[in-house]
Amino acid sequence: MGEPPKDLTASLAAARGGSQAALGDALEKLRAYLLAIAERELDPNLHAKGGASDLVQETLMDALRDFGHFQGGTEEEFKAWLRRLLLHNLVDFTRLYRETGKRNIRCEVALNTDTPSPGTAPTMTQPSPSGEAIRDEEAEAVRRALDRLPEDYRRVIQLRYQEERSFEDIGRLMNLTPNAARKLWVRAFKRLQQETEGGP
Repeated sequence: MGEPPKDLTASLAAARGGSQAALGDALEKLRAYLLAIAERELDPNLHAKGGASDLVQETLMDALRDFGHFQGGTEEEFKAWLRRLLLHNLVDFTRLYRETGKRNIRCEVALNTDTPSPGTAPTMTQPSPSGEAIRDEEAEAVRRALDRLPEDYRRVIQLRYQEERSFEDIGRLMNLTPNAARKLWVRAFKRLQQETEGGP
């Protein structure tokens, strides 16, 4: 298996052609970009929850699952698509925490007036109940797909996406060379995509 293209646009083209390594490479190239957005947009009161890194990881998994729906082809279009996924996840995370978290967080960000004046509506709207249900179903589908993977596939995905480990670290933890760790990750990545597309 060849190395993924170095250029992001070339990686996207190769990913459209079915290269899981190229798709993974394109997503990894934009991890720092997404993290910067998440850290900027996330309510400072929620940073203690470790939300920015978690949101980026969730967004990368969403992008893996839904790449077939991406209609663009340029770097800017891909960035915009990932940013939308990230902001949807941010809305869901913020809503979840404010509904189940400490009430003093809600008080700190409450509007001062009962009726907002024109032009002061929040820029990100709350998801509709049907939208929430769809996202919950999609998240559950990914969890079920992960459960169906072999143990070494689950482990390499956990180390790469949840713990953000390098392939050198993954290799040490799994008794593999860095190159073997990367190849295992590519196979796991491809299998997860197959499971999310075709699983029950």
